[in-house]
Amino acid sequence: MASKKDSSRNSPVQEGDHVFQSRRRDMVSQLMRYGISDKRVLDAFLQVPRHLFFDIADRTYAYDDGAFPIGFGQTISQPYTVAYMTAILSKRCPAGKVLEIGTGSGYQAAILDAMGYRVYTVERIEGLYERSGRVFDRLGLHVQQMLGDGSGGWLSEAPFDGIIVTAGAPDVPHSLVSQLKVGGCLVIPVGGSDGQWMTVVTKTAAGFRREVYERFAFVPLIGREGWNEVDDGG
Repeated sequence: MASKKDSSRNSPVQEGDHVFQSRRRDMVSQLMRYGISDKRVLDAFLQVPRHLFFDIADRTYAYDDGAFPIGFGQTISQPYTVAYMTAILSKRCPAGKVLEIGTGSGYQAAILDAMGYRVYTVERIEGLYERSGRVFDRLGLHVQQMLGDGSGGWLSEAPFDGIIVTAGAPDVPHSLVSQLKVGGCLVIPVGGSDGQWMTVVTKTAAGFRREVYERFAFVPLIGREGWNEVDDGG
């Protein structure tokens, strides 16, 4: 059964964050060298303490430009990947209500929150759902969370201005595009276990427009409109 909770906004706690501020600035400088130019995205990356989404023993790796395991067979995406997806969303959907599929560590949701979106996020793994909720609480973020199958979206909260999926799907889930507002967009990696193409689906009054961008590698989107548990994503 799916459940949901609301992480209410309190006074942000960034204990020890001064130790990582220089590395966070270096991370943003690297993102700019890689071609990320959206100021709202870059400002959010400067603001959000990425190391708090890592276990204490692993925080030295928090600002490296690579994916990192977070348990349960999942990873926190590399900063460039998060920035790339977020910049696509920002250009097409600069404000409003955004649904994230695959909360994971919670970092992507925190970036969206820092950019001023109303953030809803779905996670299927209870351990990650609980862990990310504790980080949201610590930072005082107002992020709506649900535990359940993200491939089906969050129907009771639809429609959304934007949807961002942080796992690779075999195809675009019908439930997700159906939960977009007209003019809204879905950002989702689509493909098999050998890699996925970043895909953008925009809902128009006449139907849907699909665009395909760079190739990435994500963990599989598990669910009734994604890969089955027994599938390997290939």
